[in-house]
Amino acid sequence: MEKWERLRKNPRFSHFTISLFRYFAVLSLFCYFAVFLFPFFALAADGWKEAEEPRRWSFPKDHGAHPEYRTEWWYFTGNLADEKGNRYGYQLTFFRQGIRTEPADRGNPWSVRDLYLAHFSISDVSQKRFTYDERVSRTGPGLAGASTEGLHVRLLDWSATQKGETISLRATNPSMEIVLELTPRKSVVLHGDQGLSRKGDREGQASYYTSYTDLATTGMLKPAGSAALLKVAGVSWFDHEFGSNQLTPEQEGWDWFSLHLSNGQELMLYLMRRTNGTVEPSSSGTLVGPEGKSTHIPLAGMNLQVLEQWKSPGSGAVYPSRWRISIPSAGIELTVSPLLADQELRTEASTGITYWEGAVDGQGLSRGRKVTCQGYVELTGYAGSMGGLF
Repeated sequence: MEKWERLRKNPRFSHFTISLFRYFAVLSLFCYFAVFLFPFFALAADGWKEAEEPRRWSFPKDHGAHPEYRTEWWYFTGNLADEKGNRYGYQLTFFRQGIRTEPADRGNPWSVRDLYLAHFSISDVSQKRFTYDERVSRTGPGLAGASTEGLHVRLLDWSATQKGETISLRATNPSMEIVLELTPRKSVVLHGDQGLSRKGDREGQASYYTSYTDLATTGMLKPAGSAALLKVAGVSWFDHEFGSNQLTPEQEGWDWFSLHLSNGQELMLYLMRRTNGTVEPSSSGTLVGPEGKSTHIPLAGMNLQVLEQWKSPGSGAVYPSRWRISIPSAGIELTVSPLLADQELRTEASTGITYWEGAVDGQGLSRGRKVTCQGYVELTGYAGSMGGLF
């Protein structure tokens, strides 16, 4: 017994046992992920509600969780600058993935119903450095969860919370950190048909999709390699999406654009790619005017041309890397490029998906007048299967 006590108090032994605990904790989550999550790819499980028709919205409550749907995410991206003019991009995303429609034991707070996953990245443009982190946790006391009464989602010490009009973002790890306040300058945008965003022609193959497209942003940011938090300001975009049956095996991924134009417009484009090389006809976009009025853009109303490609040295995937975007009905012609070539996330420890998500800027014309733009682009499915998350 005395020998065991001496061993237990040894710092090296304590470090080993903590590491072992973490290993088995992650392993158990992976088993949940593999057994319960992957089989639901492309098919809605019995008991989950589907996005089938326009819903009656109620904000700010609808910024919160909708646990009757299998998949949900809260997506924050932004372009910021510090007081010296150095530019940064950031992404903070929370995913909720339903494992079962009801917990196995309602009286047990540790009974798993949902998994929460999160991704956090900072693009430091002047240093040409892209850094990202990822987390995954089951629901449970002090671990992860989301309110159904409004925007309050957290995963350990990463969080997004709305109080009044202001959204507060917090995320930190040993190398980077954000502490940001986001204030909407325009009302909530409902994409597609009053917020019903179709992803294909099958029954229920859609999501409910809303955004704050213009969020004035201030706060503090610490990029990797910095010794202190830096004061920053800029503009952010918040996407909230939920559904149960969005992708099919014939769809390999999507290209998503969120752009802030210097004339006060915002542009979202969402192209679903099929495995046969075509684009899903239900792909669409939204143009938001300076006063906040939004206009739906069908696939026939947009033209995208890939001008360059980039091959990832990490995954070997080849991504589009420069685009010409045309919206003829709005007189918009833009050329858009990444601020950094390598903004790829390889999230083996959480979603298991490798994708490109990064800050971009560009220039062009809107109704014959010169404009610049900045924003974010997400490219999925170029590095293999989307797994079971979407």
